[in-house]
Amino acid sequence: MEKSFTIGNRTFVLDQDKAEEAFAAKRVINGRDTEAFNLLPLKYSWAYDLYGTMKANHWEPEDIQMQKDIEQWQGSELSDSERWIIRMGIGYFSAAEGIVGDNILHVIRDKVTAPELKLVLGRHAHEENIHADSLLYMISSLGINPHECEAMFEQIPTIKAKNEFVTGVSRSLRRDMDLTLVENKKAFAKNLFLFGQCMEGTQFYGLFGMILSLYRQNKFPGIGQMFRYTLRDESNHIELLRNLFMDLVSENMEIWTPEFKEELADTMREAVRLEKDFINDCLPISQVGLNSAEFCQYIDYIADRRLEGVGLNPITPGVTNPFPWLAETMDIKKEANFFEQRVTEYQKSSVLANVNDDDL
Repeated sequence: MEKSFTIGNRTFVLDQDKAEEAFAAKRVINGRDTEAFNLLPLKYSWAYDLYGTMKANHWEPEDIQMQKDIEQWQGSELSDSERWIIRMGIGYFSAAEGIVGDNILHVIRDKVTAPELKLVLGRHAHEENIHADSLLYMISSLGINPHECEAMFEQIPTIKAKNEFVTGVSRSLRRDMDLTLVENKKAFAKNLFLFGQCMEGTQFYGLFGMILSLYRQNKFPGIGQMFRYTLRDESNHIELLRNLFMDLVSENMEIWTPEFKEELADTMREAVRLEKDFINDCLPISQVGLNSAEFCQYIDYIADRRLEGVGLNPITPGVTNPFPWLAETMDIKKEANFFEQRVTEYQKSSVLANVNDDDL
């Protein structure tokens, strides 16, 4: 079907059938090959909706007052264990946020083909820059020697192990890949799962919980507020990579084999093991409201939520949340099983429904 516009002595003809063919050729990967960043018409409307939410949540580290944190850090009211948690948090996240952003730009965004997906992934990478900047702001405010952070993610084995767990996978995809091959599709899908559900979705949550526990005790109000903003961003990042993973699988169902599902479950098991080792380093002794065994249980709980959210079986069935107060603070959302929905239904519903507090 053609439509023409006559302006003066010139006529412009638009072929809607060809436009609809171009729209139908949009894919997560292996889509229409074009250098035009033409967002419309949107195929992945959830991505544009999420982009709008992320923009609305914009924040800057300098907006947060750090005077009380500085007074506490320089004073005598904090225990050595509480100071150690902050050092571990800054030490780990100062590397981890950059690792995530780098993977988003140089692996995921590089390989997806739909413009609206590239748009929201660019926003994701920008927010990782803000998070990295917030760590610099914390370090400079408290007067921590920045070389300590370098030493922590280079020399503390549990931090190094967590970082190497994800960087190895990311590094292996930094090459020209034939994404029509099933094994390469699986490798890309695993990257989405690893960074979205295992790293940002699970391994970040041990320290989030510890620092917000201190915040709840009126300690480190500035740092706690920045971590609350960061957590709000991370919730969107988890949803983004989960949605992307789901659409990728729905368009390439040949990868969704029992063997691949078990490989992903094993990846989460390794993520949980590494995180529990890290938690025990963060909490070598118990503090008021801070117990390593409970945080390890919390990680089991979070990991199972992530697995179930992408249609996989839990690895610790029946595990409960030992920190119900974190439900509201962390705003963990109910993630419907994508594989029980039609793709069109899923794309119409970009907002995931909250569960009741007693379900968390």
